[in-house]
Amino acid sequence: MTSPATKPWIFDFDNHYYEAEDAFTRYQDPSLRNRGVRWAEVNGRRRLLVGGTLNSYIANPTFNPVAKPGALYDWYRGNPRQQQIKDAFGELEPLPAEYQDRAARLRVMDEQGLAAMLVFPTLGVGLEDALKRDTDAAGKVFQAFNRWLDDDWGFRYENRLFAVPYIPLLDPVFAAEELRRLIDGGALVVNVRNAPVPVAGGYRSPFDPVYDPFWGLAAEAGVAVATHAGLDGYDALVQMWEPGGEETSLFRSPLRGIVTKSRAVSDFYAAAVCHRIFDRFPALRFASVENGASWVPELLHRLDDAANRNPGYFRDSPREVFGEHVWITPFWEDDIDTLVKDVRVDRLLLGSDWPHAEGVRQPVDFLDESLSGLSEADVRLVARDNALAVTGIKLD
Repeated sequence: MTSPATKPWIFDFDNHYYEAEDAFTRYQDPSLRNRGVRWAEVNGRRRLLVGGTLNSYIANPTFNPVAKPGALYDWYRGNPRQQQIKDAFGELEPLPAEYQDRAARLRVMDEQGLAAMLVFPTLGVGLEDALKRDTDAAGKVFQAFNRWLDDDWGFRYENRLFAVPYIPLLDPVFAAEELRRLIDGGALVVNVRNAPVPVAGGYRSPFDPVYDPFWGLAAEAGVAVATHAGLDGYDALVQMWEPGGEETSLFRSPLRGIVTKSRAVSDFYAAAVCHRIFDRFPALRFASVENGASWVPELLHRLDDAANRNPGYFRDSPREVFGEHVWITPFWEDDIDTLVKDVRVDRLLLGSDWPHAEGVRQPVDFLDESLSGLSEADVRLVARDNALAVTGIKLD
């Protein structure tokens, strides 16, 4: 916590809300019926059906009770007590008001020393995969969700709290139209899944020219595109080795964690550079959120290697192109001192993941845990100024 005399100054690039129960249903097109999102009673518990199928991404989608912020801190810091993750969660608590109410959250932000923050979904980043074969339903579901989001949180509430809407790329025409609607509504950052796009018969790159209207509009409008971690569709890789298992938000088999850790985000940004999206749209800005940063040095090495083996393919150094266009939120447990040997410090962002169990207990803890080896000037960059640069936000 900050003292009352300290003016809030931190910009937290990865904060979260817990969705209200009507987040997907308040504005949902009634004609969707089972193709959309609806609540059901299953064995005495409130559960979500998505696309007509029981969705298990979040085991308790009512979020009441809920884990305390940073409950998994020790588990991620080496698990010294050798606990199973279900035990590491510890005692749950009733859902606090500030997790679902923006006025209450502003008061907590003052206590935490936060001048501003982006807020991302908890449940919302895990539902697109369940709708991937019904592009019409996916578009209607997330358009309804974005309308709820603007209602309850606002795309720029009090110029301090910036909710990030979610756009599925399943239908390139819908994606561009929804982006235009959101820009007109005041959104400054939008979120897409870092994954190849499922299409009939297979997949295609999100950087295929068919998506150029979307990327071109984002570049022209100065909207930053975030790629927040979620259900990225890489379960297909795991199924080759462990058929029949299902991915959830936290509970994963050991092999699943090894096979998929940082895989989707690294592939996404490799494709962005190799498919030369930044040649076509030099003003385009990305922010990788809650994907950590340990994957970046290896990706940069591979991009160097690709350029060396394919002379003339890249107009500019792919390492430099990545560094110019991609901002990153490291995990609090990442080794920042080592990371900055490869990654520009002016491209790192503070993301606390508060109030999730796997984040820090308080956003300010990120300064002590992760940034203690940086100079005061560099801490200021990571904890505030870089966020303002990528979003174009001007704080009061």
